[in-house]
Amino acid sequence: MSRILVIAGTDSSGGAGLSRDVAMATTLGCAVAPVVTAVTVQTNAAVIAIQPIDPDLVAAQIRAAFDSKDTAPKAVKIGMLGTPEIAQAVARSLPLSLPVVLDPVLKSTSGGQLMPVAALASLLRHVTLLTPNLAESALLSDSAETQDRQQLQVQARRLLALGPKAVLIKGGHGDGPCATDHLFHATGHQALSCPRLARGKRGTGCSLATAVACRLALGDELTTACHTAKNALFRWLKT
Repeated sequence: MSRILVIAGTDSSGGAGLSRDVAMATTLGCAVAPVVTAVTVQTNAAVIAIQPIDPDLVAAQIRAAFDSKDTAPKAVKIGMLGTPEIAQAVARSLPLSLPVVLDPVLKSTSGGQLMPVAALASLLRHVTLLTPNLAESALLSDSAETQDRQQLQVQARRLLALGPKAVLIKGGHGDGPCATDHLFHATGHQALSCPRLARGKRGTGCSLATAVACRLALGDELTTACHTAKNALFRWLKT
């Protein structure tokens, strides 16, 4: 069974974070080596408390995950980091040879601040795929939030200049009959669409990024991995 390294926080409600990552990875036939960056107290409506983990302990967890070649992860998913110091520790500890999917968790779905924007700078040059939602893409590119494709392309160019090899701007928080994600990379652009469902769930960002990491670990190229991950997310949301 392929294994991915998931670097993220816990969520006491079970709606997001590492518990959601493990659930999605299991659905796709991958095991998870978890690295805990923070313990959070959350409900579906609020972030009540956050306790970041010591950065040295985060780095030690990453090193330990690669101690055995037989079970070493084949891809990395990064979610909530919590502090700039943790982000820097992760950047120093990541193997350079693996695909890395970064879900830039800046705020929780319930609105709680989880990470300052500037803290991600040290990580972005290690990233294969950055997966911001519309609000995160605007924040990270210092732009206005938009669904306009041309404006998203401008945002993507700014984000790519920060270091990631590709950017998937997610349209799930937008409006219209379809939820369209836009994949931008050095050689082009692909739009990934599915019908917009009437109700969403917490943990969609965690789930999509984890699904992409799983498919990369299983050998998919990036565009195929993104398509397959979006289909997996849609199936979960429907059920």
